[in-house]
Amino acid sequence: MADSESDSVTIPEFNCLLQMDPYLKPYEKDFKRRYELLQKQLFQLEETEGGVDQFTRSYRTFGVQRRPDNSLCFKEWAPAAEALFLTGDFNAWDKFSHPYQKKDFGKWELIIPPKHDKSPAVDHNSKLKVVVHTKDGQRLYRISPWAKYVTKEEKSVIYDWVHWDPLQPYIQIHPRPKKPTSLRIYEAHVGIASPEGKVASYTNFTVNVLPRIKDLGYNCIQMMAIMEHAYYASFGYQITSFFAASSRYGTPDELKQLVDVAHSMGIVVLLDVVHSHASKNTEDGLNRFDGSDACFFHSPPRGEHSLWDSRLFNYSSWEVLRFLLSNLRWWMEEFRFDGFRFDGITSMLYHHHGIGVGFTGDYSEYFGLQVDEDSLVYLMLANHVLHTLYPDCITVAEDVSGMPALCRAVQEGGLGFDYRLAMAIPDKWIQILKELKDEDWSMGHIVYTLTNRRYGEKCIAYAESHDQALVGDKTLAFWLMDKEMYTNMSSLIPMTSIIDRGMQLHKMIRLLTHSLGGEGYLNFMGNEFGHPEWLDFPREGNNNSYHYARRQFDLLDHHDLRYGQLYAFDRDMNRTEDKYGWLSASPAFVSAQHEEDKVIVFDRANVLFIFNFHPSKSFQDYRVAVEAPGRYKIKLDSDEALYGGHGRLDHNTEFFTEAQPYNGRSNSMQVYIPCRTAIVLANEEIDYCY
Repeated sequence: MADSESDSVTIPEFNCLLQMDPYLKPYEKDFKRRYELLQKQLFQLEETEGGVDQFTRSYRTFGVQRRPDNSLCFKEWAPAAEALFLTGDFNAWDKFSHPYQKKDFGKWELIIPPKHDKSPAVDHNSKLKVVVHTKDGQRLYRISPWAKYVTKEEKSVIYDWVHWDPLQPYIQIHPRPKKPTSLRIYEAHVGIASPEGKVASYTNFTVNVLPRIKDLGYNCIQMMAIMEHAYYASFGYQITSFFAASSRYGTPDELKQLVDVAHSMGIVVLLDVVHSHASKNTEDGLNRFDGSDACFFHSPPRGEHSLWDSRLFNYSSWEVLRFLLSNLRWWMEEFRFDGFRFDGITSMLYHHHGIGVGFTGDYSEYFGLQVDEDSLVYLMLANHVLHTLYPDCITVAEDVSGMPALCRAVQEGGLGFDYRLAMAIPDKWIQILKELKDEDWSMGHIVYTLTNRRYGEKCIAYAESHDQALVGDKTLAFWLMDKEMYTNMSSLIPMTSIIDRGMQLHKMIRLLTHSLGGEGYLNFMGNEFGHPEWLDFPREGNNNSYHYARRQFDLLDHHDLRYGQLYAFDRDMNRTEDKYGWLSASPAFVSAQHEEDKVIVFDRANVLFIFNFHPSKSFQDYRVAVEAPGRYKIKLDSDEALYGGHGRLDHNTEFFTEAQPYNGRSNSMQVYIPCRTAIVLANEEIDYCY
């Protein structure tokens, strides 16, 4: 587009973005060009497809649809195909009896009338395949890209397309909960959500895991590995069927029930959506669906990701936009998810996919020819559609690059996400634990990492996610306590120095990340109670073992083990946040980061946080700065015996402020801070109904 054209474009609230960050002014033309591309797409949608709503519900016309008279309509997009046929159980796998009719724009359609008894010609739970004839004479067997259910026989490698049309589908009855002001996310994987060495089920999650999540005080679940993926060990990142909920955990109806029960508990549910790439599988994936090396993807080399060994979508294609936007609507409408975590955003935003690129934060890295504006505009479009149709929808971006305006509204020229993951924080904690002795920890470096985020763009902080626990790494608890976790976690014996250090730092790291690191908090399933070891899915390299592909919730049932103490702290940390609302408050004011004392002090939401990381030094009458005057009491104390602490603080103590300015705050007070302890104090004279 010529610059003169984009100069005429007006981004309605661009000035808001520039007020937030004046350094973006030199890139105004880039923002205008992106916004213009978005407006063109929206205009075309309204003009040619009957509007965004209809276009993004194309799952009602593509794939297989049962009509009111029980006839079945099959529709596909296969632009390079010579002919299409439908085969399956219903026609005794006849490869030629049911040809599709060729329509405009690479579409194919087949209508099958009902049987004599007026029932549909294809039975619920019966198998189907699309037979694709290519221009060079090949005959290919394919699964519909719009398939809603695919299953795999135990001995088979390839998934089967199974017609899903139950007589009495599950009806969800509970309304979506209100969008939380403070987002506390429990990142979960259904298949490993059991102590048993097997693939766990949706029903197991509903019955056994949801009550734990509710008890722990999390108000949001991020569901991983739900979209169907042929290879279990891909952790759900090599998607083969985008509209199918993974059948290895159960039926679509059992997933609907899981979401419904979560809603009844006031918990919102996000889907980990992978629109950044797709599996290379051909027989049970999207790859070469119509026999060509393009179709849904760019032709190689642009259409291949060299590190992930997967295919990359052509986001400028009309039919790809139909497919992906309809996919988002499908999960929102059919399963009633409340939003999405978009995976692999960095790969989408840049032609270099982030491979071999170290982002320095220089703004020139985020604009210009290295940016893939097709996929960037797709993300703007996806967020625009989702937030217009579902005002309470939550979208989270996984981006390591630090793209400016990623989490600003589309009408400001941003990409429209609600939150981004603060991916530098877990890396920092792992680096500290791997490389530094306790006395060498830098309070300044820790505070910098936890507070270094773009103003006005909400972040989700986390000390560790599934990434940190995968093979080659291990959970924070295991970094801290390692093999002693096998022998010394009994609460009936005194703590060894390693267990003592690990228990205290595990709690302190989590609370510091929770309170200082962002506007949302995330924890990966099981890590809240100090899950030992690491994650490893069954694969050839480990003799297909499930030993590390499970979560040992049974450790909590042994009341003489210390895991329950870490669980209790995590629960009370979330409940304390729920009462005082620091995640939805303005960023913290850090009044102390004392290197020698190893002390960090800050206030946020009129709550005072004090951390003493010193391995051996406790401080009597330590002066701390605070803004609001009054009488303060302890509301959370990592040293409490209930949490595996040493019980050195008296919770009946009242702390009174003095009108003595200190470290940039109007008031101050003196407190006792034991070594390796974190304390949360609240002002008894403030009404905290936030």
